[in-house]
Amino acid sequence: MQARLSTMFQSLQVRNYRLFASGQLIKLIGVWMMFIAQDWLVLELSDNSATALGVVIALQFTPVLLLTLLSGRLADRYDKRMLLFVANAFWTVLSLAMSVLVLTDLVQLWHVFLFAALLGVANAVETPVRQAFVSELVGMRLLPNALSLNAAVFNSARIVGPAVAGLAIAALDVGPVFLVTAISSIGPLVMVVRMRPAELHREPLPPREERASATVLDGLRYVGRRPDLLLPMVVMSVIGMSLFNFQLTLAALAKTVFNTGAASFGLFSTTLAVGALIGALAGTGRRSRPSVWLVLGAAIGCAVFGTLVGLAPAYWMVVALLPPTGFFTVYFAQAANQRVQLGTDAAFRGRVMALWVLVFLGTNPVGAPIIGWVAETYGAGVSIWAGGLLSLATALLALAWQLRRDGARVRFRVLPMPRFYVTQL
Repeated sequence: MQARLSTMFQSLQVRNYRLFASGQLIKLIGVWMMFIAQDWLVLELSDNSATALGVVIALQFTPVLLLTLLSGRLADRYDKRMLLFVANAFWTVLSLAMSVLVLTDLVQLWHVFLFAALLGVANAVETPVRQAFVSELVGMRLLPNALSLNAAVFNSARIVGPAVAGLAIAALDVGPVFLVTAISSIGPLVMVVRMRPAELHREPLPPREERASATVLDGLRYVGRRPDLLLPMVVMSVIGMSLFNFQLTLAALAKTVFNTGAASFGLFSTTLAVGALIGALAGTGRRSRPSVWLVLGAAIGCAVFGTLVGLAPAYWMVVALLPPTGFFTVYFAQAANQRVQLGTDAAFRGRVMALWVLVFLGTNPVGAPIIGWVAETYGAGVSIWAGGLLSLATALLALAWQLRRDGARVRFRVLPMPRFYVTQL
């Protein structure tokens, strides 16, 4: 048991990664608190409009759609550690400004829209740089473990943040929650400064002339020539757009379908995150690149449980279904992330991970307003199960394409126990 735990948390033995993970945990708890507070504030300011909630989420992710590929180019050309510091400092300033507006009761709906868009700019720069920076913290040998721990950190914050935010909003209103977010965002700045650059696993930066010639199009061509990278990105783009809108759909489900308060919305987010944390920890023992079959199997599980959440007629059924939904959501996303990152050459890692962030987060500006409109017009449940069915169709089509490409077939055995596996013809 002790050896298993030691293997599970192996990357934390690296000092720079330990600082990085600590800073991320502090910040992300505040970020998830802010997401809950922001969504609740939008519903209050817009008279419970799911469309307005969809718009603010779209604004939050539109900069990711527009700027992420350029940020990946920056990550391949400049010091990732300094880029992270600048992006997080910008986030801190914005959070402080927004908390002042909310605490002084001067906030209006357009302020929230502007705040979401500007935070999206910071996120568009920070996320691909952070994704590519992990390999410099631990090296390629520990990269699968570090990526799984990143997901565990993210989902630990996702458990704590919404739960605390729901209680804090009920007791103190949304203003103090925004202030806590601003304070917590200082954490990564401190940790980045404390890192030891000499201990980073850095590839030497290319000559200035070569860095200047590294273009976004080169990264797109590189992925286009690699079906093993392209397939998980295509599947993620559809699932990310149609199903990974729980920030919007669960808020609408809690408030408009079950007529509950902020604490119940926090419970939805927390139960989803509990399953997601287990899914993240389940991947910490992985030491090699995940197979395409693992990625597609997890995608199918994610789509099936997401569909069931949307169809659930009772509050307790939603609470019961959210943990397995969270498990497969993160298990799929993490396996796909590892398959992409571990299959990418170092010279292209920043641009490829920027493209990954684009399909993972950048599809939200397209999907969120549509999902919000569906939720407002036909109901929040419909917006979830419709996205689940679209995701399931995409995963099954991808599986059929991969089977045909590899000349493989699916066999089912009933004796002595049901088994599912893929064999090569």
